[in-house]
Amino acid sequence: MKIVVMIKQVPDTTEVRLDPKTGTLIREGVPSIINPEDKNALEEALKLKESQGAHIVVLSMGPPQAEDALREALAMGADEAILLTDRAFAGADTWATAATLGYAVKKIGDYDLVLAGRQAIDGDTAQVGPQLAEFLKLPQVTYVREMTVADGKVRARRALEDGYEDIEAPLPALLTIIKEANTPRYPHAGAIINAYREQKVTQWKIADVEANPESVGLKGSPTQVKRSFSPPPKEPGQILKGSPPEAAKDLVAILRQKNIV
Repeated sequence: MKIVVMIKQVPDTTEVRLDPKTGTLIREGVPSIINPEDKNALEEALKLKESQGAHIVVLSMGPPQAEDALREALAMGADEAILLTDRAFAGADTWATAATLGYAVKKIGDYDLVLAGRQAIDGDTAQVGPQLAEFLKLPQVTYVREMTVADGKVRARRALEDGYEDIEAPLPALLTIIKEANTPRYPHAGAIINAYREQKVTQWKIADVEANPESVGLKGSPTQVKRSFSPPPKEPGQILKGSPPEAAKDLVAILRQKNIV
């Protein structure tokens, strides 16, 4: 079994700031991490590797420094790492990102599963996984909390707002994994050392994946961001004092003043 896992290096959003003049993320001095739900996707792949045997390829698109995220994935137990890094890929929206990843997955070939996190914490769109499935013409199951593979099929339980849905799909298929699916493992020191000293991260450029230049990067992005900004801080709350009837009376008066009731 061959499993391709999508990995994205993202800023640690607890420390992200926006430039008030340009509206762009200030990345200098901000630590980068593997997108959390991508780790959940990798953990599902590693569980299948342990139970059934599998070759795991981790794939990422980003600048050269994204290699650190891929080496962490190798330390966790992935077998192969590929980084798509080329200025031609810059400025991609979710559509162009999915296309770029799709060209790479086609080049990898002979895969049984493609796994990705539900969404990235720096964009929160949850679009790349489904768009990648459409590009590859694969059956897809999103928001997966549990999954098993047997007899050439994947059986998954996906989380809905009001419950769960059990779905079966033929392989190959693409699944997006949610954080509730598992707890990603921590790599041990020896694995980390090996990932940096012995294992290789392969870098592919646009020519390597034979991508159409018009379908990747800024040229292939129909979505254009007009402006990014931080929302203004919320006004402090108001505590109503007195007995419950008095507090209720004051609350009704405030709501009427704001034309809510």
